[in-house]
Order: sequence, then C-alpha cells, then structure tokens
Amino acid sequence: MAEYDDQRNQLLLKLVYYGPALSGKTSNLAALHELLSGVNKGDMMILETRNDRTLFFDLFPLGFRTPAGMMIKLKLYTVPGQVQHDSTRKAVLSRADGVAFIADSQLSQAENNLESFSNLADNAARVGLDFAKLPLVVQFNKRDLKAIVSREELKERWKPSPWWPVTLCQATAHKGVLESFQLLLKRVYRHIDDEFFLTRDQGLTEALFVALASGSEQPG
Repeated sequence: MAEYDDQRNQLLLKLVYYGPALSGKTSNLAALHELLSGVNKGDMMILETRNDRTLFFDLFPLGFRTPAGMMIKLKLYTVPGQVQHDSTRKAVLSRADGVAFIADSQLSQAENNLESFSNLADNAARVGLDFAKLPLVVQFNKRDLKAIVSREELKERWKPSPWWPVTLCQATAHKGVLESFQLLLKRVYRHIDDEFFLTRDQGLTEALFVALASGSEQPG
C-alpha cells in the first residue's frame, strides 16, 4: 500500500506488472526505462529463474518532485509467469498500489491469459487486496504479430469496464507502453487521493505527466 513519510514529504507507490510467461512484462519495463525522461530513475535489476526470464523486475528509484515539493517515488516490479513461482508472485503482489496486467495478443495464448488473470484475482485476495477496488489496467501486447485477437474480439471477450480498461501495445517497438503506464498512474492517483489528500498539492496531477516523456502512437 502507498506509504507517506510526513517528515520527508515523500510518497512511495508500488506498481506490479502481472501476466502469463513471456507476455511482455519485462519488455514493458525495459521500454519504460528507455522512454521516461525528466525523472530520477535507477538501474534495472533482473533476477532470472531457470525456466522463465524473470523472477521479478525492480526499477527503483523512479521518482520526481512536484512543484509543491512532494517527492513521488515508484517501485515497479514484474512477476514470474510460470506456475511453479506462484509464491513469488504473491510476495511481489503484496501491498501493490496498482497492477498492469500484460496479456499476450496471440490467439494461441487466450487460455493462458485467462488463467493468469484468474490467478491475479485469487492472489490479490490471498495477500489482502480488494480486487474490485484495485487500480488495474489490462494491456494486450504483441500487436505486431499476425495471428492475434482483433480489437472487436477484445471488446467482446474482456468487456472493458471502469474497473479494468484495455489498452493495446507493441512493447518491443515502444508503442502503447507509456499510454498503459500513464493510465495506471491516473487510476492509482484517484484511488489514493482521498487517503493522502493529494489534491491539496495543486501541481501534483500536472507533474505526474510533465515529468514523463510524451506518448507514442497507439498500435493496432
């Protein structure tokens, strides 16, 4: 959960990139590391497992100071997609302030996407997160491949709602990565505003986006 340090005037947020194995979670964070500008960003730390690319992905610190002086720091993680690492997924998901669910657009991965999304809902409950209120964005990655689910099918299958809007992405080409991230930040902001009274910092909303690079073209 969001942590506010009154003495340091600092707000710490945790964002988790969740999804099936090889859906593009690492590619998203690697793209963000290259695209984000005007922020204090640390080196990326990758811990690899034997059969999956990533145990978790730590990008810290990523932060900026608002015009009113508040320091916003973000911890960005990915989780391993394979079933045998479920305990690690729960540990990383714990105390998350927001989640980007990275789905694979390939038609052959439809079942894996649904299983992973169901696993996200189950694990959120296990670590004490209210899934119905958790700020969440669903991103369909790999839009550059041929055998992919269409926009129309996505609307019908996932029925985008106020609880989890759907975005499209081609992470390896840096398309849609920032849009997904910015949308998640907006949803997290609205979720924590009542608790931390962020609207009293009149420059915060503007600073969240001025500090980030400009968006890229949304993929098809």
